[in-house]
Amino acid sequence: MDEETRALLTLVLAGGGLPARRALACARPSVAAALDAGPVAWRQAGCSPGQLRRLAAPDPAALQAALRWLKQDGHHLLPLGDPRFPALLRTIPEPPLALFVHGDPAPLWHPSIAVVGSRSPTPSGRALAAEFSTAFCNAGLAVISGLAAGVDASAHRAALAAGGITLAVIGSGPDAVFPSHHVALQREIADHGVVVSEYPPGTPARAAHFPARNRLVAGLALATVVIEAANRSGALITARLAAEAGREVCALPGSVRNPRAAGCHRLIRDGAALVETPGEVMALIAAQLATALPDLQSRLQAPTEQGRRAHLPAHLASEPDYQTLWKALDHDPIPMDSLIMHCGLTAARLSSMLLAMELAGIVVCEHGRYCRNPGFPTSTASR
Repeated sequence: MDEETRALLTLVLAGGGLPARRALACARPSVAAALDAGPVAWRQAGCSPGQLRRLAAPDPAALQAALRWLKQDGHHLLPLGDPRFPALLRTIPEPPLALFVHGDPAPLWHPSIAVVGSRSPTPSGRALAAEFSTAFCNAGLAVISGLAAGVDASAHRAALAAGGITLAVIGSGPDAVFPSHHVALQREIADHGVVVSEYPPGTPARAAHFPARNRLVAGLALATVVIEAANRSGALITARLAAEAGREVCALPGSVRNPRAAGCHRLIRDGAALVETPGEVMALIAAQLATALPDLQSRLQAPTEQGRRAHLPAHLASEPDYQTLWKALDHDPIPMDSLIMHCGLTAARLSSMLLAMELAGIVVCEHGRYCRNPGFPTSTASR
């Protein structure tokens, strides 16, 4: 591992308040240079006595554990300044110093919706979490949750079953699993999506970590959907943090006799959007998706607006996957499974491409089925 990685791990392992450590990291051209500046510079950045001690003498066992974890395939450390670090997360009030990522970091940039709620939902709550998550994935969006029992797990499992992208943000080190019976689920998410944490390997799950975890769930998503939450539910913390980050907050209403709906009703009274269908959530984030289009197109190598004005199908000829997809589409809506079969691409790849094309006005999605937009210029398609 290079000097910069070791320095970043030392800064992460110092713990304590984030503002001082962020200030220290930004005070020099590199984190290594910031640590080399010594205790006077650390103190000037606002580091506490405990942080000063840990920066001067980092825990060797913890440092070695983190280094061993990073040497394994599919394990990544993304500092705040890394181009792979998700742009949305940079804008929240308390962005993390770095992210420990298990899986492909690319989904961190994918337009996403957070689905959160009770750890002990009713059967209806579980079904709604699955229904909404499936619909979001079918529309090309990713689903984010916290890998907790209940609504979180239902959302992740539905996204995986739909062949979509799901992101799990956890309140422990990336090598830990909480709750313990989610070992297989966490592994499957890492294989088909991404598991992310701001805590270094070796960190156990602690109650104090979960509110901090929730700010990352809210910060990575364009909207947070709350399905069944009691008045003291952690999902309400996620909703509040989403609102503070300027994101949409949605809540599903329930029976007045269901205590697990009380938190949702409270959110609605406080200004959250009352939603009954996945389509209502997606309509709320349409403007944000359009704003995010340039970054999304760049990350996915999607066609540009200039390509659209130049009759996009001709432009797509230079992108084999997009050309294959364009040929598979017709003026009649086609389900995702048929497109997967015709194109030979993964569901995650197709979802990304279709979302970028839908945002650019090239394709239209109707009830989870896709077709060419008849209003889009295609005069060069037959050349």
